[in-house]
Amino acid sequence: MERIHKIWEHPLYQEQFQALQKAESERIFCNHTLEHFLDVARIAYIQNLETGAGLSKVLIYAAALLHDIGRYRQIAHGIPHEKASTALAERIMSECNFTQEEIHTVCESILNHRGSTSSSDGTTPKAALEKRSSAVEDSCQLLSQLLYRADKLSRNCFSCPAEGECNWSIDKKNRRITI
Repeated sequence: MERIHKIWEHPLYQEQFQALQKAESERIFCNHTLEHFLDVARIAYIQNLETGAGLSKVLIYAAALLHDIGRYRQIAHGIPHEKASTALAERIMSECNFTQEEIHTVCESILNHRGSTSSSDGTTPKAALEKRSSAVEDSCQLLSQLLYRADKLSRNCFSCPAEGECNWSIDKKNRRITI
């Protein structure tokens, strides 16, 4: 997973990560820390294994590390974080020896990780995609769905002291320990 560590060490990633940490230092709600990024990666990878989605561990970890890296640009400049994160991911991944197909898959999943492609009917990502034909597009949608669910499951809303003040809708909040 050398390329994953290269993402972490990339100067642009570190610049954006440090700016985000500073911007969120007084925030009472969930912060976008390294722990959050790694929790998302681990949960998504576990779900990938449990559902038989068959996605690459490297792609899952790359997407998780990069999915919210644009949050500082949202805070500072009003750019939606999924768009800012996608632009940053494309540049960082291209400089960390990812293929164009890998970059496309991760960038599409980041762009859609806020739920626009997520299945809300409880089906597994693989079952939700049985009718699709393009392997790359299948990977994009699978990774988007895994990222969306892992992002929500990584948050412990059920034990958060600021949960009552949070503007997330009830259906997005992780209100119980889920296994």
